[in-house]
Amino acid sequence: MDRLDPAAARMAQAIGQQTELSEILARVIAGRGVAVEAAASFVNPTLRDLMPDPSVLVDMDGLAERLAHAVERGEQIGLFGDYDVDGACSAALMLRYLRTFGLDPAWHIPDRIFEGYGPNVAAIDGLIERGCSLIVMLDCGTTSREAIDHARGKGATVLVIDHHLPSSALPQADALVNPNRPNDISGLGYLCAAGVTFMALVATNRILRERGRAGLPDLISLLDLVALATVCDVVPLTGLNRAFVMRGLDAIRAGGNVGLTSLAIASRISGPVACYHLGYILGPRINAGGRIGDAGLGTRLLSTPDEHEALAIAAKLDDLNAERQRIEVEAVEQAVATAEMEIGDGEGPPVLVSGSPQWHPGIVGLVAARLRERFDRPAFAFALTADGGGTGSGRSMPGVDLGAAVIAAVSEGLALKGGGHAMAAGITLAAGQLGPFRTFMVERLGHAVSMARTRTELKIDAALTARGASPDFVHDVERAGPFGAGNPTPVFAFPSHTVRFAEIVGEGGHVRLSLNAGDGANLKAIAFRAAGTPLGDALLKARDGGRLHLTGTLNIDHWQGRETVQLRVTDAALPA
Repeated sequence: MDRLDPAAARMAQAIGQQTELSEILARVIAGRGVAVEAAASFVNPTLRDLMPDPSVLVDMDGLAERLAHAVERGEQIGLFGDYDVDGACSAALMLRYLRTFGLDPAWHIPDRIFEGYGPNVAAIDGLIERGCSLIVMLDCGTTSREAIDHARGKGATVLVIDHHLPSSALPQADALVNPNRPNDISGLGYLCAAGVTFMALVATNRILRERGRAGLPDLISLLDLVALATVCDVVPLTGLNRAFVMRGLDAIRAGGNVGLTSLAIASRISGPVACYHLGYILGPRINAGGRIGDAGLGTRLLSTPDEHEALAIAAKLDDLNAERQRIEVEAVEQAVATAEMEIGDGEGPPVLVSGSPQWHPGIVGLVAARLRERFDRPAFAFALTADGGGTGSGRSMPGVDLGAAVIAAVSEGLALKGGGHAMAAGITLAAGQLGPFRTFMVERLGHAVSMARTRTELKIDAALTARGASPDFVHDVERAGPFGAGNPTPVFAFPSHTVRFAEIVGEGGHVRLSLNAGDGANLKAIAFRAAGTPLGDALLKARDGGRLHLTGTLNIDHWQGRETVQLRVTDAALPA
């Protein structure tokens, strides 16, 4: 269906008339709810216009004051982060900032398997033994009452910078900055932890500047890490986040972070780094360390100034990612087969809950994501232990708050611990809890899933032909980006195009094809992970000249200095 209803279509027309934006770009912007008067600033979001005073966040002034005090005194600071991209970026942000003052903070990223999410007493003791009198928890801490009480009981000051939903009363940290805490009315709950960390650094810089400190760090150069975390944590690319990502991409392309540059080389990225590379190329490699290797590799890579060290770590993460992909493919095949049996010929349960003792705990989030993507419903995947308990991860769909459901399950005694946000959550089950947990999720989320699935019609921004999908066209549309959660990538329809050939490529079962509209222009296309699905079957059946209506998103491939457009196919249908 057309993304634009009649009112939005009139808005698009008005945007086109009152600006110099193209007709298609005006349609894309109007389709995202942007008014005429905001259209020009939407294609050029700036931090100056979008970033509020950091003091709007509860506890921010106290946190920044304490951090500035530690900088002035040269205090030994300990950092505790998380093992995902957001946690690695948050810790690296703080490390790079503090090192500009000559400080050498101790830091710790927990092992996903042996320590689990969040601060723990043993790790806190390790930081205190290294002389840390101030501990900063990054992308964690909101639910860490025991660890925070333990640290403060040993005389340490504890600051928390987080964005996760609280599961109960907040812990007694010396300052806890989290836009999702109940009494915070800043409206910044859509930020990832790295975004909140960046605002904390802005506030700290301001205090140090007011006290006459010279030579303060250039915070804009640190936006590369904020952009990476924002895209990889799948937070909404709206408001301030759009400015963070746009300016952060500029910083990445400038090559100031040797870790990111080395990882781009190891990942074989050609052309300028874009949002797609952050979410699908660089992010998974950083995550691979926390999933199946050394959880600290990501933070070390993103914070090191040493090019040789960066290249070595980047190569290691690339190898780990390849191993992760192999493990993931095997687990996903098992999970899909189980889900297909569970669903059968009917509608099946509104929430999928799968588990296996053979699954590596580091890849259960990826398995859940594949199940959610394939079967269009929230999904959990668990690495089960011998007694039937296990650690798991869940992925949701728009309109279904998974984090709140997991927190409710913990409060009902159906899980040992868990938390997260609307689209993703982590959870730990005790022996015998898997069945009751599955029943609880089906009952709690059934109605929300039903409502969400009624709103899954494919919204199309415009119709094109293969010839119209040129690099110039794609560059023009990208002015409405960066695209992602909250600012969906434009979807285009290609009516009645001929499929010149189609083949299965890659271990993930992608279908690669070429399209022609009959005017002599060809368009490369790919349908990711489509083999064995109705979409993949339709594409392969039409490979010898069949005609299809297709929809998808457009991106630019760079090879040997040339730009070519590729369609990422999302759906297809036979012409009437």
